[in-house]
Amino acid sequence: MSAPVRFAGYAAIFRKRDSGGDTILPGAFKGSLERRLAEGLKLPLLWQHRPDQRIGWIESAGEDERGLRVVARIDAADSAAARALKNGAVDGLSFGYRVLKGRALPGGRELEDLDLFEVSLVTRPMQPLARVHYVEPEAG
Repeated sequence: MSAPVRFAGYAAIFRKRDSGGDTILPGAFKGSLERRLAEGLKLPLLWQHRPDQRIGWIESAGEDERGLRVVARIDAADSAAARALKNGAVDGLSFGYRVLKGRALPGGRELEDLDLFEVSLVTRPMQPLARVHYVEPEAG
């Protein structure tokens, strides 16, 4: 197996409505990230939200003023997902979740507390601003 490919980006952007009408508020991931850390649960990196295609792991995830920033790794540099990321064909990020607290708004929802269970590298994220912003150069 080839060396992993590491990258960083935003899986969620705060206070910006996505194409499904949802707006995520700061603090929405805090409880979930704390629970995962306390329970020693790793956050999987999936390809296009497919649970049968785990391509790597989230090495770190945390909220900042912009949104949910992640540092992740794709396990195999020679995989289709790694090639798509490295050549710029895919740079969208998204996440799988369950709503713990939110409220309906005209045309969507405001999400206050989410149970985060995966992050995905995707072709078209629901939040157009949720993107990879850095891919680690290959060693050598």
